[in-house]
Amino acid sequence: MFGIGGGEFIALVILAMVLIGPDKLPTFARDAAKYIHKARGLAAKATEELRENLGPGFEDLQVTDLHPKKLIKKTLDGVVNPKDFDFTDEVEEVTKSAKIDPDLL
Repeated sequence: MFGIGGGEFIALVILAMVLIGPDKLPTFARDAAKYIHKARGLAAKATEELRENLGPGFEDLQVTDLHPKKLIKKTLDGVVNPKDFDFTDEVEEVTKSAKIDPDLL
């Protein structure tokens, strides 16, 4: 759960009991659960609206797919084959022709 081990979880519970108090802890936990539920609902609604606005082809969109590299790859997948573009000759030509002006150093 969130990368937290058993000992760390127990330490957090004890810390919460000390800071909040054992009498207010159940109320605090209930309120925290409500806020987490509400935040998850907002995130799901935002993701669904994003799917609708992006249109066809994005029905299986995940939030992790929104990274720019992943989004471009998913959009161009099947349209452009990256192996069709070989720029090694151009890069070598530019590297050979590029000279550093000693006055700029």
